[in-house]
This record gives sequence, structure tokens and C-alpha cells, in this order.
Amino acid sequence: MLSRRRIDWAIYAAFIVLIMVFPLIMDSFWLNRLAKYLVFGMLGIAVALSWGYAGILNLGQGLFFGAGAYMLAMSLKLASTTSLQQGSDKPVPDFMLWNAEPGAKTELCCINKASFLWLPFQSQWFGVAMGLILPVLIAFVLGSIVFRKRISGVFVSIITLALVLLVRLIMIDAQPVTNGFNGLTDLGWFKLGGFEFDPYVVPSYYLIAISLSVVLVLARLLVETRAGVILQAIRDDQNRARYLGFDVPAYQTFFFAVSALIAGFAGMLYVIVSEFASPTFMDLSFSITMVVWAAVGGRASILGACIGAILINMISATVSETEGFAEAWKAIIGLVFVLVVLYLPRGIAGLAHDLIDRFVARRTPDRTPALRVNGASSQLAE
Repeated sequence: MLSRRRIDWAIYAAFIVLIMVFPLIMDSFWLNRLAKYLVFGMLGIAVALSWGYAGILNLGQGLFFGAGAYMLAMSLKLASTTSLQQGSDKPVPDFMLWNAEPGAKTELCCINKASFLWLPFQSQWFGVAMGLILPVLIAFVLGSIVFRKRISGVFVSIITLALVLLVRLIMIDAQPVTNGFNGLTDLGWFKLGGFEFDPYVVPSYYLIAISLSVVLVLARLLVETRAGVILQAIRDDQNRARYLGFDVPAYQTFFFAVSALIAGFAGMLYVIVSEFASPTFMDLSFSITMVVWAAVGGRASILGACIGAILINMISATVSETEGFAEAWKAIIGLVFVLVVLYLPRGIAGLAHDLIDRFVARRTPDRTPALRVNGASSQLAE
């Protein structure tokens, strides 16, 4: 007999198989573009965990994505040829030389007042570690403060929105250290076991596809655990959960940090396939766009939010490059979002779940409760 859970996992498996076969039918250019869309799908998963399951509408998700991106980009910048040609035995980012004061020593330790912060990033794996640790640390500290004080609803959205804008301004103002508006470009390739991941080769695509598959499955398993069920109960009624003895702030902070971890990981993967990191990752519009992805796909569905992010980006790219729609593609995407909110409030995933429920109901035999009498006792049995 078919069950809803088995069908769900079959759909997950079909999606994973689908993204794994794309290299067989696409050229390198489209594989690179699709790899970026898969990274955005990972961001959709992060938003679904935070908003759909924890009930925390984070309008600053770009902060975690940008933090992960910049941490790895700093290491890859030091590994690039441009950083090895600045007249020093050790790598120095080219933009630091452009912004240096006359007569400044061409050394990473002292070319400007804060350049020493780059020293540990000469190791690629330090950048990878920081790309995972920093977003989690920021989310843990922020969550511990906000949720312990029982701040919820729109106020959490305002706080996260203000924080991402603040960090963006700091990144731009720190021109000598971060290259300001220009971001980090001319990056080296990510290396793993002596293999260099050229952004346009099949192994780079599979690095993204496998990472997305693992995150997708782990996120689904996480929400099915006891902690995930409790989190959804907290989302629906925090006061009742507190009355039952659950540590509400601890659960909220944990899942908020997990969402940040996924976003930071996505940021690192995006740097690998795009070869740049930019303050635009922390734009308010980008963070709000992530919410749109999740809403269209279905914020209460891990896979739905993932597919929503991929589809919206594919549609956006196609429409924006179509003659006659180049100027109106944002309006078209906005119209799609409005129609989904009005007629599919649970997103594409909600429609799919309804269809699956109908299918399962038709395949399940009708069982009418019958009264069984045995001596002086009776009971209902199916």
C-alpha cells in the first residue's frame, strides 16, 4: 500500500536523479549557470527551515550567504596569480596595493592597518572553516539574544533586515580590506585533493549537485526528528510549548543557526562556480528575493522551496534574455509571485501535496468500522 511518506521520498529521489543527469545533455556554459541555480535552491532550503518550520521570517539571510562567500573568497583571492605578482614573497591582494599609502610595505601583515586579518586565509581550509563557523556564530549570538527576550514576528524581520544592511555598509566602507563596492574578483580555483575545480567543468557541477542532494536529505530528516516536530509545535503556539516544558528559545536558536549554516555553505559554493564575492550578496533585495523563492515553491516544504528557487531563477534568466521582455522581466516575476500568493498560498508544493493526497486516497481501500461483540464486551475494529 502506498503511503504519503514513501511518495515524498520517491519525489526526492526523482529530483536528485534529475539534477545528476543534466551533464549528459548540457554544455559547459549551461552547466555553470545551472550550478548557480542549484546553489540558490540550497538557499531556498535555508529559508524553508527558518520561515516555514521555525516561523522565523529572516529578511537578512543574505548576511549568512555573504559571510560564507567572503570567507572562502578571501582564501581563493590569495591563491590567485594576481595576488602572487605584487612584489612580495607571499601573496598580497592587488586591490590592497592600489589602496595603499605611498611608501607602505608590500606585505600582508602591514600594507594597511587591518590587512593582518587576511594572514590566516593563506590556507584554503581556514577559509572553508570560517565560511561555516562565522554564519553559525552570528546566528547563534543573534538568536540567543532575540529569542531569549521573546522577540518574535515582524520584529525579528526588522532586526535581521537592519543587521544585514549594517554589515553591508561596513563591508563597503572597509575599502582597503574588502575592496568595497567592487568585491573580491580574480579568484583562484578551489582545490580538493590536488584537483582544481574549474567552474565550467563537470566535476564542479557535481560538487554543487551532490552538496545540494546531501543538504536536501539531511534537512528533510532533521524536520522529521522529535526536535523538528517540537519546532513546528512552537511555530504554531509558543505559549503552549512553554507550558509543556520545552525550551522554546533553544529550539529556535538551534534551527536558526542550522539555516545560517546552510546559507553560509551555499555562499561558499557560489564563489566556487561564479569566481567572485560581492556586497550585493547582502543587498536587502536579494534577501527578500529568497523569501519569494520559498513562498512560490512552498515555505513549508524543503523540496518545494528548493525547486521554487531553481524555477524562479531559470524563468528570470530566460525572460530577461528574451527580446521584448528584457525591460519588463521583473514585473513578470512579480506578477507570478502575486498570482501564487493569491491562488496557491501554500506554493507549488501545497498543490503537489493535495494531488498526492487524492492519489493516495484513491489507492487506499475503503475501510468501514465494524462493531464486534464478544460476550459482554464490544469494541470497534477496522
